[in-house]
Amino acid sequence: MGGRVRMIDVGGKPDSVREAVARGSVRMQAATFEMLREGTLPKGDVLAAAQVAGIMAAKQTPALLPLCHPLLLSEIRVDFDLDGRKKAVNITATVRNTGKTGVEMEALTAVAISALTIYDMCKGVDPRMRIENIRLARKSGGKSGEVVFE
Repeated sequence: MGGRVRMIDVGGKPDSVREAVARGSVRMQAATFEMLREGTLPKGDVLAAAQVAGIMAAKQTPALLPLCHPLLLSEIRVDFDLDGRKKAVNITATVRNTGKTGVEMEALTAVAISALTIYDMCKGVDPRMRIENIRLARKSGGKSGEVVFE
């Protein structure tokens, strides 16, 4: 086929309730972590901005990935867990819809953009941060049913 791409036709597939959960983290220096926890970073409320950015990103996934179907998403949730031991913000995105194709890419995009927003808002005080381990944790719906990766 030599470089040809195509969007898969999902028109004949039945609608199914679908959900995907993706995870990732941003590790940082202890001082940066404390500033984030205390809300004293110069750019403001990092987690609020990252949450909105992740939700917006999930909705824009088809504009970013050329072969991704536009979907009517019924729920997008972006949650954070502050891991004081690892000095990391753990990100979890959950996306749901009822449709003919899954929402894995939307959940992964939400995590990636949330992580990038955290990085952007903290890089002025900590340019050594690391975005780590963005991955699909679970998906359900459609022909494959529930698939749990972790």
